Amino acid sequence: MESDIQTRREFFLQACATASLLAAGSAIATILQSCNSGDNPAGPGGQGLAVINATESGGKVSFAVDSSSPLASTGSAAQVNYGGGILLVARTGQTEFSAVTATCTHQACTINGYSNQLFTCPCHGSQFTTGGQVSRGPAASPLRVYATAFANNILTITL
Repeated sequence: MESDIQTRREFFLQACATASLLAAGSAIATILQSCNSGDNPAGPGGQGLAVINATESGGKVSFAVDSSSPLASTGSAAQVNYGGGILLVARTGQTEFSAVTATCTHQACTINGYSNQLFTCPCHGSQFTTGGQVSRGPAASPLRVYATAFANNILTITL
């Protein structure tokens, strides 16, 4: 009889240890999911932006926009990386583009989401129009806007 009690005791101790590990694992998964903005690297409601690598020369960033570019169609947007930083660029018309800084004015996170003509910050969900204006906080200040020029399929952004 003594060995049965020991076996039951061991069984219950093992069952409690297993249940504790499962509960801890579930709690950790929940925490990680909330830190990851729901599995979307662009944050809540945003889609990750395509990345374009561009060159900078004389205070200007330039790159080609052709039929294979992420900016080929009106309404599209991309993250533009250049030697000195990152810009967000949206095609707002046939030959019109907007360019804004990719640094959120709330807590300096890099904005990397875009949906429904709004750039979305993954850190706290601030949203900005393609013209850099705050659409939804907590950010209170607009993004810095840069002048753009488009000719011969080359987009030039003046820094």
